[in-house]
Amino acid sequence: MIDGLLDFPWWGLIAFTLAVTHITIASVTIFLHRHQAHRALDLHPAVSHFFRFWLWLTTGMTTKAWVAIHRKHHAKCETPEDPHSPRVFGIKKVLWEGAELYQAEAANPETLEQYGYGTPDDWLERKLYTPYPSLGVVLMFLIDVALFGFFGITVWAVQMLWIPFWAAGVINGLGHYFGYRNFETRDASTNLFPLGLLIGGEELHNNHHAYPSSARLSSRWWELDIGWVYIRLMELLKLAKVRRIAPKICILPDKNLIDLATIQAVMRNRFHVLALYGRNVVLPVLRQELRTALPAYRRLLRDAKPLLIREDIQLDEAATHTLDRALGLSQALHTVYRFKEDLKQLWANSSISYEARIQSLREWCQRAKDTGIQALEDFADLLHGYTIANRLSVSYVPTV
Repeated sequence: MIDGLLDFPWWGLIAFTLAVTHITIASVTIFLHRHQAHRALDLHPAVSHFFRFWLWLTTGMTTKAWVAIHRKHHAKCETPEDPHSPRVFGIKKVLWEGAELYQAEAANPETLEQYGYGTPDDWLERKLYTPYPSLGVVLMFLIDVALFGFFGITVWAVQMLWIPFWAAGVINGLGHYFGYRNFETRDASTNLFPLGLLIGGEELHNNHHAYPSSARLSSRWWELDIGWVYIRLMELLKLAKVRRIAPKICILPDKNLIDLATIQAVMRNRFHVLALYGRNVVLPVLRQELRTALPAYRRLLRDAKPLLIREDIQLDEAATHTLDRALGLSQALHTVYRFKEDLKQLWANSSISYEARIQSLREWCQRAKDTGIQALEDFADLLHGYTIANRLSVSYVPTV
């Protein structure tokens, strides 16, 4: 059959294909990811089931398997138990064979049992979606061919490849390998691009790993999360209700006392505090050292830069040697690195009372001011004003 029910020009076929694949992306990021895996929002039953039905047609994935694998990824991130870490499997494997890694983990009953709790278990899930995942994609094939004839095969093929490539490959692969970071998380997550349009906002992967239960993935004013736009539209139509969003942080310039509000904000936003420390303290000191260092030592200082800033790097023998040599070259670098390690002790013991943490942070700030390092003194002043602007569910916006 050459002709189908719809006689679209070539550009119409492309537009239709982009539209239906975008619906699939929206279904993954809103329903599977933010709603089911992280419970960041509630969805109206009709909307929830539309997403579930559409994913059955266009991916053949089951909700329980996707959710379980994603939750395990967060729980075991960058370890040998991570289902799809580039550090474990290599970037080439995850980028081009991410779907195979997903299928392998989906066949693990222990993963489904431990991490797949709370997913739909109604009659349709038990009798149709779970036992017959391939039936949906076959039905989609027949629909595409009926609509577009021979060209419907191409439309269907693109639909089937869209999620395996963009989600299983690009997000799980490049999203832990290449990009920029707003937060110094202990995993290698990155933001691929500030405009989250093509993959529904999932491009902002580092933001998500910093605040996994946030319904909004953008954090800076120049970042766009199209999935969040759709969620807000659904909220206006009473089809969704946001449950959690990353806290909004502000710096109060006239606040001079470290109090309970300060320590609560610092404790809740470890990854942002450490990112600020790297940008506002470590990098300025490192740049100053590079300007004055002998040419023979500049390469060493540049090699040490990620070791001084990144929280996800595990120091092996070679990295430890590089870091020690760099710190030995500069007393200022040694001081700011030691102060960062001391600051991290605030989060090290969950049994310490807030009163003890307040006192510890006050002492840390006073010692920082006594170092004579301007960047460290300025950061201590910044921490005095570090607070949560709104304790309700509001978006996180870095202000420094």
